[in-house]
Amino acid sequence: MKKRVVAVFMSAVFATGLIAGCSGSGDTDGAEKKDKDKDVTELSLLVDTANASTAGFEAVAKLAEEKLGIKVNVETRPGGTEGDNIVKTRLASGDMADLCVYNSGSLLNAINPKEYFIDISGEEFADRLDDSYKEAVSVGDAVYGVPYQSSQAEAIMYSKPMYEKYGLDVPKTWDEFLANCDVLKEAGETAILGTFGDAWTAQIPFLGDAYNLETNAPDFAEKFDAGEAKWATTPEALRSFEKLADTTPYYNEDYLATTYDDGCDMMANGEAGHWFILSKALTNIYDLYGDKVNDIGIFGMPGDDAANNGITLWYPVAIYGNKNSEKQEAILDFMEFYISDEALDAYTEAALPAGPYCVKGYELPSESYDAVAQDIQSYLDSGKTAPALEYISQVKGADCPTICQELGSGQTTAKEAAEKYDKDCEKQATQLGLKW
Repeated sequence: MKKRVVAVFMSAVFATGLIAGCSGSGDTDGAEKKDKDKDVTELSLLVDTANASTAGFEAVAKLAEEKLGIKVNVETRPGGTEGDNIVKTRLASGDMADLCVYNSGSLLNAINPKEYFIDISGEEFADRLDDSYKEAVSVGDAVYGVPYQSSQAEAIMYSKPMYEKYGLDVPKTWDEFLANCDVLKEAGETAILGTFGDAWTAQIPFLGDAYNLETNAPDFAEKFDAGEAKWATTPEALRSFEKLADTTPYYNEDYLATTYDDGCDMMANGEAGHWFILSKALTNIYDLYGDKVNDIGIFGMPGDDAANNGITLWYPVAIYGNKNSEKQEAILDFMEFYISDEALDAYTEAALPAGPYCVKGYELPSESYDAVAQDIQSYLDSGKTAPALEYISQVKGADCPTICQELGSGQTTAKEAAEKYDKDCEKQATQLGLKW
């Protein structure tokens, strides 16, 4: 194993001791301050605004400065399409930060990481990465990133007090889920919270069904990338669109205007029975409402077989090292340190995880949210998890949010939405040079 972290730290200690020993007694404090400033290596990190101010990252960055003498200066960019264009432009112009936080999975393939990012496959610390996550930050045999934060469940939040009030059980099949929604709707409750005011949330019922798709059609992703299978003509894939269409009658009246932030408030206050969302919402709810977060449970998107009930995991964005930076050693030191137990402990102390970490051997803390420590963990314990499809497929259509908005609001049918999505995906497949 390359012991760069230790080497950098010990060099800093040695240099500090040497200068302190040679300095005069009149200005010891000033000499120590000068030496400390001299030994700090500064790295820049580009991150989208949705991830810019996490307490967990800040805790690790502070510790890295203390332990390694590496200071990370954060630059922010917008999210979405505008942010993607900024990343691509800065990479192409040679103006990328030393470290870049960007998507893992299919979107990584689209920016040609071989040309721009450091291949860490030869670094021993890369062996700490969960095997499935490693695939999501790899292209060919090259591995490029380390997880910026914990993974998340792409699932259904539910109100535990509302379930208790109406005597509902956590559903194991899609029909059981719809039956629960009928009970809540008939009682005058909002059965499903729609937050289509933020378009990305409209995708969750569709994308969160990946566990069922991958279980029932395990070769779909491979055939899809090869152009041999389509969403509209593969029954197991079309089923994901059909489920989204089933949700239409159950939304709150203003679901087209309701935002993600509104949704966090509404779930915390028991104003809806269910919400299709990423489990990162638990962190937002905890920050705003404290222990009310434990009034919320999570279950995976139900399939049609009660005996094979699982959950879809959404892998975190990754930290990538700029291949063209002059600070290669410091970049690798920071990436190695970032996924060490010490750093993960600091991250967890500052911000509880919204799901499992993608680092081998690092367990969820016992003080995690109930929905994570009990609900999501139960799927992990039983081996009933699968990554979102975009982490095993190269292709994800850019118009997925809009297509899902249209379907969820009843403007199109499941078949029409699937056909639109196939055409949308074909555009990206062509850009990637795939033979469709």
